[in-house]
Amino acid sequence: MGKQVLVIEDEPNIIEAISFILNRDGWSVATHANGETAAEAVLGQVPDVLILDVMLPGRSGFDILQELRGHEATQALPVLMLTARGQKKDRELADRLGVSRFMTKPFSNAEMLEAVRDLAGSPTS
Repeated sequence: MGKQVLVIEDEPNIIEAISFILNRDGWSVATHANGETAAEAVLGQVPDVLILDVMLPGRSGFDILQELRGHEATQALPVLMLTARGQKKDRELADRLGVSRFMTKPFSNAEMLEAVRDLAGSPTS
C-alpha cells in the first residue's frame, strides 16, 4: 500500500488538485477542512506527510502546527504548509514553529509532487 498523506485545506478545488496529483502517484490521500478539529484528525491517524493550509475556518495552520509539534507522535511529522500569502513573516513564523517546507499558492503539479516525495523520503521515480 502507498504512503499516507493528509491534506488539511478548505478550498475544494485545491483539495481536488492535490488529491488527483498524489493519487496518480500512488499515495493514499485523506482530507480534512476544519481548523478546529484538524489536530485531532492528524493525531487520530498520523500520516506519512501532512499538507497544511495556513488559513482555515476555526483555527490557523500556525496554531495547528504548534499543537502538533507539542505531541510526541507528531514532533517529527513532515509538514508542508501552504499559503496564498507568501510573506516573509509567514515563512519565519512557520520556520519557528517547526514546518518542514513552505509553499505558496498557486503551485505547479510537479512542485507539489516533488515536495511530498522529498518530505516522505520517497524516490523520485
